[in-house]
Amino acid sequence: MEPCSCDTFVALPPTTVDNRIIFGKNSDRPCDEVQEVVYFPAAVHDNLKEHLKCTYIEIDQVPETYAVVLSRPAWLWGAEMGANEHGVCIGNEAVWGREEVCDEEALLGMDLVRLGLERADTAEKALNVIVDLLEKYGQGGNCSEGRMVFSYHNSFLIADRNEAWILETAGKYWAAEKVQEGVRNISNQLSITTKIDREHPDMRNYAKQKGWWDGKKEFDFAATYSYLDTAKMMTSSGRYCEGYKLLNKHKGNITFETMMEILRDKPSGINMEGEFLTTASMVSILPQDSNLPCVHFFTGTPHPERSVFKPFVFVPNISQLSDTSSPTFELEDSVKKKPHFNIKPDRRHPLYQKHQEALEILDSKEEKAKTMLDTMRKLEKELFKEMESILQNKALDVDKIVNLFPQCTKDEIRIYKSNFSS
Repeated sequence: MEPCSCDTFVALPPTTVDNRIIFGKNSDRPCDEVQEVVYFPAAVHDNLKEHLKCTYIEIDQVPETYAVVLSRPAWLWGAEMGANEHGVCIGNEAVWGREEVCDEEALLGMDLVRLGLERADTAEKALNVIVDLLEKYGQGGNCSEGRMVFSYHNSFLIADRNEAWILETAGKYWAAEKVQEGVRNISNQLSITTKIDREHPDMRNYAKQKGWWDGKKEFDFAATYSYLDTAKMMTSSGRYCEGYKLLNKHKGNITFETMMEILRDKPSGINMEGEFLTTASMVSILPQDSNLPCVHFFTGTPHPERSVFKPFVFVPNISQLSDTSSPTFELEDSVKKKPHFNIKPDRRHPLYQKHQEALEILDSKEEKAKTMLDTMRKLEKELFKEMESILQNKALDVDKIVNLFPQCTKDEIRIYKSNFSS
């Protein structure tokens, strides 16, 4: 197995209910890596001479950035997945193929996720941001904290209220596929075949020069840039195929709860366990009616079947998400000096710590485990009902929504604490 595995999904009308686009992702990362959920407000950047420091390199800043909510490995600048105030959602995947992966420090795929969200108010504009930065700065660098070294190319699923785009890369070369209806998913393999809606101008020439394509047969991106037999891609037993089957099974009736069920599915391998496991999950509701708010659910904890999906809605003056924010170690020499991030400090945020303690109970005390899981599901159902009410009635209590995610996190922590003491 490749050392990193994720799955990202999108479902668009008519496969969904109530004219909504549903986005979902499981972030599968090293089992001891903490993922935090953080919010950054919109900002105006007057001094464009000041560069922006990403995980490894500095790049040019832009005059304005949008508000974003991110689920990210706590050691880096970018994000595994997230959303912005305009209803754009992005998730990335590690992919490998014929083009060699660059170990040199450049932009991580996770940096590109955040940059796309901060700089674009539609899915296609986010695609433009990512491919322009890819051309200018390249992708590369270690994607793990500590002594384990692994690097990869990236694919992205980018969605907004109207459409989705799949963007798949090999070094600086890329292909993109527009998705306007139905279902689509990406996993840890190239998946764009012959339906290519946009591409790097030299992508085909480069493949020809390398001897990967003869220039005569129909161009198939995944077959050319990787070692896949794309004819068998939809019938294999891999997670890409399994994810597609799960989406198809619910076609016409897909809701945000369906997407959460898919992310919690263990037999398919979508909900991963082991050295690499599902360290965080996200599901978003993107209504096509722009009068309705988008709702983004995050776990901020591993094991989605034993976590609570908590809602976040963009409104002005959002409270800081302190219970899902990890401690920072910016002044620590071991983080700053090369090789970067070679030592792993304790990055557990308050929710993560309590969740880990709760997992020990879930693993050892059957009766208590059932009570705790029932209480967690009850909390989740109440939150779902509340969000559904907002979407159906178009009634948003802004004063309450400001504290929505932090309050839900406190309620979840309270469940864990009451089980420790009982």
